[in-house]
Amino acid sequence: MGLLLTPLQHVCQLSGKEMAKTELVEQLVIAESSRISEVLEVLNQTGHRTVLVVDHAGRLSGVITDGDLRRALLRGAGLSDPATVAANRNFVSLPSDSDPEIVQQHLSNRIMLVPLIDQEGRPVDFATQKAVGFVPAAEPVLGHNEINYVLDCVQSGWISSQGSYVSAFENGFAKYVDCPNALSVSNGTVALQLALAALGVGPGDEVIVPDLTFAASINAVIHTGATPVLVDVLQDEMTLDVAAAEEAITPATRAIMPVHLYGQMCEMGQVTELAAQHELYVIEDAAEALGSRWRGQHAGTIGDAGTFSFFGNKLITTGEGGMVVFKEPEVAARARMLRDHGMDPSQRYWHLDVGFNFRMTNLQAAIGVAQLERIDDLLSAKHQLAAKYSERLSDLSNQLILPEAAPDTDHSFWCYVVRLKVQDSEIALKLIEFMKARDIDVRPVFFPLHRMPPYSDVRRVGRLTGSSGSSDLGIVLPSSPKLTDPQIAHVCDTLRAGLDVIGVEQLLRQNAL
Repeated sequence: MGLLLTPLQHVCQLSGKEMAKTELVEQLVIAESSRISEVLEVLNQTGHRTVLVVDHAGRLSGVITDGDLRRALLRGAGLSDPATVAANRNFVSLPSDSDPEIVQQHLSNRIMLVPLIDQEGRPVDFATQKAVGFVPAAEPVLGHNEINYVLDCVQSGWISSQGSYVSAFENGFAKYVDCPNALSVSNGTVALQLALAALGVGPGDEVIVPDLTFAASINAVIHTGATPVLVDVLQDEMTLDVAAAEEAITPATRAIMPVHLYGQMCEMGQVTELAAQHELYVIEDAAEALGSRWRGQHAGTIGDAGTFSFFGNKLITTGEGGMVVFKEPEVAARARMLRDHGMDPSQRYWHLDVGFNFRMTNLQAAIGVAQLERIDDLLSAKHQLAAKYSERLSDLSNQLILPEAAPDTDHSFWCYVVRLKVQDSEIALKLIEFMKARDIDVRPVFFPLHRMPPYSDVRRVGRLTGSSGSSDLGIVLPSSPKLTDPQIAHVCDTLRAGLDVIGVEQLLRQNAL
């Protein structure tokens, strides 16, 4: 038996709490013959924390929460075991025509979802405390191969930085981005530090960094002993202003670090041309741009080195983790040596340089290998999400600037970032508070580096109005590839309601007078 396809049109208001839409119930139902791996897939795909188990007649026979599944796995259950080994038979369910107040009384912090059944005992709807529930900013998409490969590591005993999954992940990643020199590392920040160190950037050198980026970009420069120099970004793209970078060049400048922010690539033709004119290295911070391209070339593969992050919110994840790719094999070889304490690869415990311990574990790499298997689907989901957002928000073009791919680029849309047209930073904060109060995890755009205490004395060039404007007026919408259509609609409707409550359109009219 497949999924039960008998939803009953039943929506009920519960004093501010709303019954879930019945069209979603079919996504939560599995047959008793299903396997634990299928339960895991449903939990990951729906975002709900409960699966409904039905017998051969479609009658509700048990429920499985994420907690039930976790406890079953800890007891030794495997992914191929029947789902029923994790099922809770002592569950709460109610008739589909139950009074809303009765349903509300059964919802609690312990019981997050109550199945609603028809007279034959078949689930036709369900109630939760909210119609859509909490909408996260990002979520990892994990499945049975991630678990299978990690279990293989554990069972083999190869759980540290030695093991077959490390090389498999590096080789698979190198093939995906079409760059043969790929080295895995423990996180995206040290990826940058290793790239700089392998290229010989250090004390006495200056590195040009965009003012609008996550702190890891500038921190990596500082940790190498080099001196960061902050320059502005183009406000529409939120990426490095190459003209500003040219103004910042001095005899001490050794490298430029373009950051492909939120998946939008920099104008790499201008960057590489400027670097060639002044004999500078280009280190691409592509932590947020896996899957993005410039004129067909993958982000991170155009400069002398490129770095990626696999934090839990990235396109693919290893929990923590990162990757560095290099144009020159000789530089990659030096980086490999530095990554492992500066040890001579041909003579164990003989150290050639003062190196680092930046290695990725086999456990992390095992997850990475499984993630690479689904990277095209994840990237497609990001593109579909961006298209749905743009379609639903197109009528707000008088109030919002929606993201678009810059010329010559393919945008991965790691995050979907909108910017307010009203020039008031307080409005963005109010809108974020409005949406968070309704359980939508929107985020502000990164703060400009020059505003924060650790970097207040860093040399900057220009007024940095692009970075300030992008930060003050930007809002990062939830960008999980697992978002459902009802969740997307909820985000857009709430954003629209917030704009109305705050009166953004009226403010724009007043400012135009």
